[in-house]
Amino acid sequence: MKHVIIGSGAAGISAAKTLREKSTQDEIIILSADEFVYSRCMLHQFISGERQTEVLSFIPDDFLEKNNIEFRPNIAVTGIDTVNQMVKFDGGSESYDRLLIATGAKSAFPQIVGLRDTKNVYGLRDLEDARAIRDKATQSNNIVIIGAGLVGLDAAYGLLEIGKTSTIIEMSNAILSTNLDLHAASTYHIKFEEAGCAFHLGMKVKRVLSNASGEIEAIVTDHDERIACDLLIVATGVHPTLDFLSDSGIKTNRGITVNEYLATSAPNVYAAGDVTGLSESWPSAVQQGEIAALNMLGIETAHPDTFLPKNTIHFFGVPSLSIGQFIPEAGDTKDSREDRMRYQKVILRDGIPVGVILQGDISRSGFWQQLILNKVDVTSMPKSIWKVSFADSYHIDENGEYYWTMSV
Repeated sequence: MKHVIIGSGAAGISAAKTLREKSTQDEIIILSADEFVYSRCMLHQFISGERQTEVLSFIPDDFLEKNNIEFRPNIAVTGIDTVNQMVKFDGGSESYDRLLIATGAKSAFPQIVGLRDTKNVYGLRDLEDARAIRDKATQSNNIVIIGAGLVGLDAAYGLLEIGKTSTIIEMSNAILSTNLDLHAASTYHIKFEEAGCAFHLGMKVKRVLSNASGEIEAIVTDHDERIACDLLIVATGVHPTLDFLSDSGIKTNRGITVNEYLATSAPNVYAAGDVTGLSESWPSAVQQGEIAALNMLGIETAHPDTFLPKNTIHFFGVPSLSIGQFIPEAGDTKDSREDRMRYQKVILRDGIPVGVILQGDISRSGFWQQLILNKVDVTSMPKSIWKVSFADSYHIDENGEYYWTMSV
């Protein structure tokens, strides 16, 4: 059987790995728009110079050769013929028995007057973006970033490493609002400001101004504030890469529409990762790639409806991790503790943990994830929730043997 995978990100590589583990003889081809496999999570380290292209990869050097996976770089897919089962691209086509679409997502640029016609404006999604930002940053004195989420702050942190500060515009009233609560996020807010970055919160960019050469020279906010700018980085989110599907007949909505087995509306075509719009996290993309691969092989495996948001952040030597819901809803209770070295908070709903934030000390995160996934009621525990561990889930049966239960 011949498996073709479009995309070499987390989902695509996970699928290729699973296909080879389960089938030693099947043909596996990866069509990649990129020149090699690399982690988008590390692009800010490329900007800072901490990592060069050869160490951005998240697979072993011999992964493709060892697993007999054909990797074709710099392939721009232009369409899919689902009737004849062919992938079309510039300069040719490739047939398939099973196809996985794992093209990920691309930067979403907001509707701002003058933005699309202006030079020196970049997203931060691909290595090409990171290269352009790093090259231009060395000549820039007024760098502006739109978006104070994780990607925007990754860009700001990478620039700080090469001695460049930035002004960050954010429509929310807090940074990292989808990743951390206000208390945990304020730790980074203070440290970025101490390093020379400036934040404009609760504000939007309404216009981009350019010079006679079409290069950006300033942005204008919805507060009618003009801010000088010679390099603009847009970090306002992403949208699935679907452009090449227009004539394929494959159904899309927010992303590619898939069923519980990650199969699309077309026979023998599957989708996984950001292109499905199901989530935008690395662990979820890896899981979806594995599940899609199993179904491509005829090993029927449903995608579990247990996605648990998980964010890991590390700036200025301070690690943070959030799992699940970290903002309480009506009726929820919270338990928190804080000292000079750490901040920790858990959200409880009817006695069951639904989310946790760990900052400073992010150990035991696996334990919290299991509590949340297994919906363990912790209200009857005889000790503080912060003292409970995996050991409390081991019990002794009538024969004196230990057995495991998640009911702590």
